[in-house]
Amino acid sequence: MKGIYYINDRISLNGLSKEDSISLQEQSIKNYLSNQNIQIVRLNPYQLNDYYTIPHALLYDLKKVKSGFDCFIYFSLQTLEDFIYTYPAKWLILKSFFKEIIIVEKQNDLNVQKAL
Repeated sequence: MKGIYYINDRISLNGLSKEDSISLQEQSIKNYLSNQNIQIVRLNPYQLNDYYTIPHALLYDLKKVKSGFDCFIYFSLQTLEDFIYTYPAKWLILKSFFKEIIIVEKQNDLNVQKAL
């Protein structure tokens, strides 16, 4: 599977510092990617990171390549809710480029429940 992931670098999660929040998101997502054998696609060769931090930039790059991907991965609803609620039409367009939207935090919750 081929996917793209998003990390919110402007948010503090669970009372963590911004740096620790970025690390939490990145480690959780990378673990999930590794466990699920998902290859990350880099749309823009000028990107500094393997992930996107600006949903508008992701949407712009997706429109340029005009093809779909298997999955879009992000840590939690909290990391993208600003974009989703502020730009609902753009969120729908962005989602349309992917077969599956994966929220890693929910996947981890499911794995914990299965283990119990």
